[in-house]
Amino acid sequence: MITKLRREQNKSLMIFAFVMLASTSCFMTGCQDVKANESKLPKVSSVPELLLRNEKIQLGKEWDQIQNLYAQQVADLRRGKNVNEAKLNLALLFIKEARVTGEHGHYYPAALKMTTEILENKDLSSDSKFRTLMTKAGIKLSLHEFAEAKEIALQAIKLNALNAQIYGIMVDCHVELGEYEQAVAMADKMISIKPDLRSYSRISYLREIHGDVEGAKEAMKLAVESGFPGTEETAWAMQTLAEMYQLYGEPEKAKKIYNTILASRKDYPFAVGGLASLEFEKGNIKEAEKIIQEAIDIIPEVGFYVQLADLYKAEGKDGQLKEISEEIFVMLKDDVTNGHNMNLEYALLHLELLEDPEKALFYAELEYQKRPENIDVNRLMARIYKSKDDISKSKEHKIKAQKTKSIHPELNLI
Repeated sequence: MITKLRREQNKSLMIFAFVMLASTSCFMTGCQDVKANESKLPKVSSVPELLLRNEKIQLGKEWDQIQNLYAQQVADLRRGKNVNEAKLNLALLFIKEARVTGEHGHYYPAALKMTTEILENKDLSSDSKFRTLMTKAGIKLSLHEFAEAKEIALQAIKLNALNAQIYGIMVDCHVELGEYEQAVAMADKMISIKPDLRSYSRISYLREIHGDVEGAKEAMKLAVESGFPGTEETAWAMQTLAEMYQLYGEPEKAKKIYNTILASRKDYPFAVGGLASLEFEKGNIKEAEKIIQEAIDIIPEVGFYVQLADLYKAEGKDGQLKEISEEIFVMLKDDVTNGHNMNLEYALLHLELLEDPEKALFYAELEYQKRPENIDVNRLMARIYKSKDDISKSKEHKIKAQKTKSIHPELNLI
C-alpha cells in the first residue's frame, strides 16, 4: 500500500520546492552569515518554529543553508525590514521542510499562516500578491483542498498570466478535480513558457493517466535531466520515475533508480521506503521490515508506518498490527486537525489494511462528493463496491475511472 499512499499524497506537491528555488536565491548560494546552531535558533513569538532535522537528513551544508535562511528572515521581521518578503520566504521554507522532514502537521499550517498574514496587507504590490497567492494555492493543494486551491490560483493568474509556475498549479487543480482537458491545456501553456523539471513532471503525469505510460517515463526522464544533480527536487523526480517503473512491472529498473538516489542523497527516506516495498513484493518480509524501519527512523512519514502495518499483517503479527494501526490513526487525526483532507487515505486503510469496506466507502464517498470526475477516486470506489459484491456499482465507477484511457494496474483487478 505504500506506493499507492505516496503517489496519492504527493503527486500535487512537485511545485513547491521549485517555487522556493525561484523565489529565494539565497537558499542555494547562502544568506549573509547569521546562521544559528540547533540550540540557538532565533525565536520570534509570531513566527512558527523551525524544527530540528533528524541528523540523517541534515545533509551538512543544506541544513546550514536552511538555518541561515530562516534566521535571516526572522532577523528581517524583528527589524521590520522587507516584512512581506520575509514572510513569503518563510512560507516557502516551511513547505520544503514539510516535504523533507514529514512534519506536515507543523509546517503546512505554519506556511498558511505566513501567506494569510501577507494577504491582509492592503498596500501589497501586484507582484507580491501574485507570488503569495500562488504559494497559498500550493499549500491548499498539499492539504488536498483542490477546489479552494483552484479559486486562489485563478486570482493569481489575473495578476500575472505569463508565469509558468501558476499554470503548474492549475494543472494540478484540474487533474485532481477530474478536469482533464483543462489540465492538458494548462500544461501546454506551462511548458511553452518554461520547459523544465516542473513542466516535464506534469506532462509525465498527464501522459500516464491518459494511458501513455512509455511517454510518461520519457517525460519524467527529461524532468530528472533538467534538475540539479543531488538536490532534493531532482531526487523527488527520480523517486516518481522509480515508482512508475515499480507500478507498471519493472521492479529492477525501479531498484536501480532508488539506489542511484541514495548514492547522491544518503538516507533519502522515500527511496529507502521504495526499496522496502520492492522486497515486500518479492516476499522478503524480514528484509522489507528491516528496511522500512530504517525509513521510519529518518522521518515520521505515515506511509512508512502503513507499510510496516502491511508487513505485520502478512506475518500474522496481530498484536503489533493492532498497535501500529492505532498509531497510524493518531497520525492521520493530527493531519486532519491541522487542515489536511485525508479522506482517500482513510478509505485505503479501511479497505486494504482493516478489510472494512463499509468504513472505506464512507470516506471514499466524502471525497467523491468533492470531486466526482476524478479517476483515482472512481477507481477506489469501484474497488470498494467490488469488495461488497455490488458489481453494478463497481462497473459504473470503473467506467468513469477509465475515461482518460488509463491503464492503471488496479483496473485489471476490478
